[in-house]
Amino acid sequence: MDVHVTPELAKKLNDLAATTGRAPDELVEDAITAYLQELASLRETLDTRYDDLKSGRVKPIDGEAFFESLRQREDDTGIPNS
Repeated sequence: MDVHVTPELAKKLNDLAATTGRAPDELVEDAITAYLQELASLRETLDTRYDDLKSGRVKPIDGEAFFESLRQREDDTGIPNS
């Protein structure tokens, strides 16, 4: 498989390869592997959360009500609202 990158990214990759003593293709493979693992983990988390909501094990909350309660807690503790 060929991976095409911008000249700027290629420079960064080559600079990192020179600094670390590793081949650019190894760095790309490591980066893609880590990204795919993170993506799979996120997908699993989202699927689990969806299953929890769908089954009724977890009840959804109203977003506006949540943020209002958060604002109220900030007011009660004296933390300034951003």
